[in-house]
Amino acid sequence: MSDNTIKKVCVIGAGTMGAGIAAQVANAGVPALLLDIVPKDATNRNVVAEGAVAKMLKTEPAPFMSKSAARLVETGNIEDHLDKIAECDWVIEAVIERLDIKQGLYAKLEAVKREGTAVSSNTSTIPLANLVEGRSDAFKRDFLITHFFNPPRYMRLMEIVTGADTDAAVAAKVERFADVSLGKTVVKAKDTPGFIANRIGTYWIQLGLNAAFDMGITVELADAIAGKPMGVPKTGIFGLVDLVGIDLMPHLQASLTSTLPAGDLYHGIARDIPLINRMIGEGYTGRKGKGGFYRLNKEAGVQGRGRKETIDLATGEYRPTITAQGPRGAAAKGDLKALVESKGDIGAYAWAVLGDTLAYAASLVPSAADDVVAVDDAMKLGYNWKAGPFEMIDTLGARYLAERLAAEGKAVPEILTVAGDRTFYRIENGKRQFLGLDGEYRDVVRPEGVMRLADVKLSSKPILRNASAALWDIGDGVVCLEFTGKMNALDGEVMKLIGQAIPLVAAQYKALVVYNDADTFSAGANLGLALFAVNIAAWGEIEKLVAGGQLAYKGLKYAPFPVVGAPAGMALGGGCEILLHCDAIQAHAELYCGLVECGVGLVPGWGGNGEMIERWRGAPGMPKGPMPAVAKVFEMVSTAQVSKSAQQAREMMILRSGDGISMNRDRLLYDAKQKALSLVEGYTPPEAPEFKLPGAGGRTALGLAVEGFHKRGMATDYDVVVSGVLADVLTGGGEFDLVDTVSEGELLKLERDAFMGRLRDARSVARVEHMLETGKPLRN
Repeated sequence: MSDNTIKKVCVIGAGTMGAGIAAQVANAGVPALLLDIVPKDATNRNVVAEGAVAKMLKTEPAPFMSKSAARLVETGNIEDHLDKIAECDWVIEAVIERLDIKQGLYAKLEAVKREGTAVSSNTSTIPLANLVEGRSDAFKRDFLITHFFNPPRYMRLMEIVTGADTDAAVAAKVERFADVSLGKTVVKAKDTPGFIANRIGTYWIQLGLNAAFDMGITVELADAIAGKPMGVPKTGIFGLVDLVGIDLMPHLQASLTSTLPAGDLYHGIARDIPLINRMIGEGYTGRKGKGGFYRLNKEAGVQGRGRKETIDLATGEYRPTITAQGPRGAAAKGDLKALVESKGDIGAYAWAVLGDTLAYAASLVPSAADDVVAVDDAMKLGYNWKAGPFEMIDTLGARYLAERLAAEGKAVPEILTVAGDRTFYRIENGKRQFLGLDGEYRDVVRPEGVMRLADVKLSSKPILRNASAALWDIGDGVVCLEFTGKMNALDGEVMKLIGQAIPLVAAQYKALVVYNDADTFSAGANLGLALFAVNIAAWGEIEKLVAGGQLAYKGLKYAPFPVVGAPAGMALGGGCEILLHCDAIQAHAELYCGLVECGVGLVPGWGGNGEMIERWRGAPGMPKGPMPAVAKVFEMVSTAQVSKSAQQAREMMILRSGDGISMNRDRLLYDAKQKALSLVEGYTPPEAPEFKLPGAGGRTALGLAVEGFHKRGMATDYDVVVSGVLADVLTGGGEFDLVDTVSEGELLKLERDAFMGRLRDARSVARVEHMLETGKPLRN
């Protein structure tokens, strides 16, 4: 989906950030013009921009959602092609953080751009007023700051800063495009140094570094404390600095100390750390350098695998990485009060980092952000914290935090005093509300078109519910089927609820959407449950589960109402198969979807094989006859191919031409609901397909292909066995040949028998066990 008021975007600056922004524009299906300088003595004047695109096509994780998106990026240079800006509706400047260079560029832009074309800077350090100094009133009306986070495809936060002269309509146009087309959650920040996320994030990192050095805390223990127990990614603080680059820290510190007001708390913690300066000088700048606080010593270890090492903060020497004895019990599971009150180094370090970070964040309302929601959204989306600072304060207790700060002689932010014994968030009349600086609560307002199942749950109860699934009324005659188990795995309870839902929806509602708010749509069948059944030889129960899944999925497919799948994140195995049975799919752009059963020694058993054959035999340009579609499905399923985006899922025919892609995760449920409603009028269920399968000749051809992979070492011995079973199913199982017509039910029986056969094989059981224990496939 694209906001049609912005039809072409120019990005100036083809570094990592600028090129990534251009790629995300192209991912949205919008043409992007990428410009950079002409290097001295260059024979190819566009070499910088062209090189950036070429590099992105090889980069992992990929900036492009599909390699085909690169065709939408036009490259050029600012000496020869600046006049092309007249074709663009938004110009994003992402050049080096030097005010003179930026101002010189703006003077050139003003001469060529159309009035009303937005111009924004991706700066994170230079005040907006300084950027537009000397520019005309017309230019200032079109100017704002749009601060993307790296990498632009994957980081959902974009901070927007407007100036006193910025035209509200121009800002709204950019905000709408960033939201709907680029998939960003837009947070409005004030024109203050570091804006919101980086200002708090840099303070938090500096606190963590200082406290570890001062208290003699090891790198491993620091990250074990200021990581998962705080609801922060497991990298913790030192791991995060390694990831973003140790050499970035002095630059951030210099920028903030030179621009923050004299009384800002950051000045009290900013310091040069000699070990860090030495590491930078020696090339130990983190993952992009020779290593950082952590490194892999390739010359040590066993069997050439290297040895993980960590720097000793006291001696500056590397030593083997140790497993830290971090927080235990409630302190390890999100109880922040238990964490900061833990005995010894754990509690002391946790409080030193968390207490002051939360106090600092609280001091920035309203100077850096209008309200607590903006601060929390910025940190959750920009730094991947599970909870924002004010949500953390609610867990800790605002009065507790205030009293402990006061007892240490530290300033207590006004908003903590305003809160007193109250929380910053509450649920009132089925709506989430936040506390303002005036002491009044206000509703958290979502942008139009944003819908979250979590909000629906605040004001309603499920229509149906069991241990693994629930059914919710999401309005306008549409219900939502939600999976609720661990990793949203699918089991007999899910299938039971589907069976209950179909007649209920048919009688009382218009349509059904399959959706959940989680990061993982579904990891597939509950393998742990299947393994337990295998261990007690409950073969009848396993076959009942397989048959029940087939029945439930076909029930959805042939229900007398439209069914729309709305996946985001991983949709693997059975999670992919339920989507294949929906009338339509509305997918989030970041969809990692595929039939991966062969990776655990099984074959798809819930109808996925037939649905994929049906898709591929109707694909544009697919040669006629039974073999081409079967060969394509075999190639994908036998190698457990997974899409790396919704666009790739479309190329794999998991998504069809009429299916939709939502760039913004928060808009997925709303978009899916609208798609479901659009299918209601005149809806009729699909007709059951019949198949012509290639039979014994096709089975032989597929077997030869697998044997070739095996000889080249690309397939293990058991891969050959599993692939052979899959080939049997796809070609007719030895029961059907080219002249036979195979019904959907007959193909389902082939699937079911093949699935059960593999699960009785100890080699498949070993693969399932290994996957459950390690999360990685076993290559036996």
